[in-house]
Amino acid sequence: MNQRKLIDGICLLSLALLVSGCSSMLPRARSESSPFKSFDEARLAIEGLVPMKSNVVAMTQLGISPVQQPNTTILTHDDIVRRFVTNSLLKREDLDPGVLACLDAREACLGWEVTAARIQKERTGNFWADFTNFSRRTETTGWRFNALILLINDMVVYRAWSGQPRVNVIEVQTNPLGPLQDIGPALVTTR
Repeated sequence: MNQRKLIDGICLLSLALLVSGCSSMLPRARSESSPFKSFDEARLAIEGLVPMKSNVVAMTQLGISPVQQPNTTILTHDDIVRRFVTNSLLKREDLDPGVLACLDAREACLGWEVTAARIQKERTGNFWADFTNFSRRTETTGWRFNALILLINDMVVYRAWSGQPRVNVIEVQTNPLGPLQDIGPALVTTR
């Protein structure tokens, strides 16, 4: 009898703890691919580069280098040509002077494509609806930043940036059959 009461008490305590902290039990994910703390910090670093004046040393001091900045792609002259010359609508005179100088410099020119982001994904909403797969609500927040820097002999000749200063996406997935929702496709694909 005492053992039964102890088991009932443990079950009740476990249930109370489970119900009280339900939302904290939902999955969360965070992706940080940048030493920059914000979109504006990344933007200001790129805008701080002055074409024909800034060099690799100045870029490194701003935290911009393939070593310091993860997810930076080093572009060859051929990559740069494919990027700027493939569009037949653009004429040579339509290109930025720094891009033209880079194209003319041939192998002395290289580029850095900087990709930076801080994204957080959090499942919110009702724990039991999420757990039983009836309804899942995911909030994605953060920012994404891209920059292109062209260099001739370690001197910046062109820089441009783009991105999303504020990412805010709410995705709601509803499954009327809950945990049984995926059984139909599983039966069809296993035959």
